[in-house]
Amino acid sequence: MTRGLWITLEGGDGSGKTTQSALLGEWLDGQGRTVLRTREPGGSEVGRLIRDIVLHHRGDIAPRAEALLYAADRAHHVATVVRPALERGEVVLQDRYLDSSVAYQGAGRVLDADEVRRLSLWAAEGALPDLTVLLDIDPATARVRLDSDDKPFDRLEAEQEEFHGRVRDGYLALAAAEPERFLVLDATQAPDVLAAAVRERLAALL
Repeated sequence: MTRGLWITLEGGDGSGKTTQSALLGEWLDGQGRTVLRTREPGGSEVGRLIRDIVLHHRGDIAPRAEALLYAADRAHHVATVVRPALERGEVVLQDRYLDSSVAYQGAGRVLDADEVRRLSLWAAEGALPDLTVLLDIDPATARVRLDSDDKPFDRLEAEQEEFHGRVRDGYLALAAAEPERFLVLDATQAPDVLAAAVRERLAALL
């Protein structure tokens, strides 16, 4: 059986992860690979309940409680969705993983980033993806994109630019620490240019 492959897409809100996930999924389908597209939070039935709390709850959520909710979703998602798919030899294409927690709850909420990462790794039993694509974008440009969408902001999208600036810095620090896992791309490039760069990096893994 062909071994499974796990790809995560990361980046600030408005960076284009959904578009790149769709383009990459279509390309992998064309390569004859079975693709599972999933996300965190919300990639399981339990996760959808947690997603509603962390992104759409109207009141405040304490930062540590928020981090723990994301970790709970991650533990269940990896155990019941990701690992089984990888064992079947599938390609798991995932929107957000533990790097989001380190960037958003660690840097954004000004918690200890190392503690948040250790919590996530414990929840996921140390599981890390084969490739993480980071779509890097400055918060001001991302806000213009988000404003053009005809949908209300969730709790994180609605945060101030300073928050999103810390998130971006957190992501770039993670990528600098693990260059072998990360592919960092300028998210202001055309979608087809970004998709080609991802495919080029994936060629060796496939």
